Amino acid sequence: MTHWGMVIDLRNCIGCETCKRVCSDMNFGHWRRVVDVKTKGEKVFITMGCMHCVSPSCLKVCPTGATKHRSDGIVTIDQKLCVGCGACILACPYGARKITYEDKISYDKNEVKKNPGSQNYDRIGICNKCDFCLSRLDEGLKKGLKPGQDFEATPMCVQYCIAEALHFGDLDDPESNVSRLIRENKTTRLNESLGTDPSVFYILPN
Repeated sequence: MTHWGMVIDLRNCIGCETCKRVCSDMNFGHWRRVVDVKTKGEKVFITMGCMHCVSPSCLKVCPTGATKHRSDGIVTIDQKLCVGCGACILACPYGARKITYEDKISYDKNEVKKNPGSQNYDRIGICNKCDFCLSRLDEGLKKGLKPGQDFEATPMCVQYCIAEALHFGDLDDPESNVSRLIRENKTTRLNESLGTDPSVFYILPN
């Protein structure tokens, strides 16, 4: 099986928010945020988005079945089924979901068709979140590309992280870059005690 996930190296993140800006430009939505915290007297920057949990609390409370969990671990939202009730927003312990109330962006639909990584559509009144740039991922796989290594098949935030703090790949592949990072470093996941089993790992500062 394939289980897509992310490793974020807190030793490298400098809080530049490039990942946040790239995500916003790509999706016309604020699906990532960077939080700065102090630990042991030092400031640490934590970039956060959807954790693509194995046992997502958002899935359990969705009344319409709009929230779905793919076999490869990615949690998605079916825009045709979402009614914008906000139940998933309240259930998510990571603050990863947003409802779009206003669209101030105009875009060229032809340009969107040419760019399979772009996810611009009429999302007013429905919930949205990070989906690991799913369209890029799926299109890349069709071309035989390897997510986490090939540009066209990898989430935009990972590709444009100037500090190389973000890494993406198959958690079920012991030879993948993310598996190697987890194996060779001390990692943690946010709110593990809640039993959500997130697919995003953080390498702790030294």
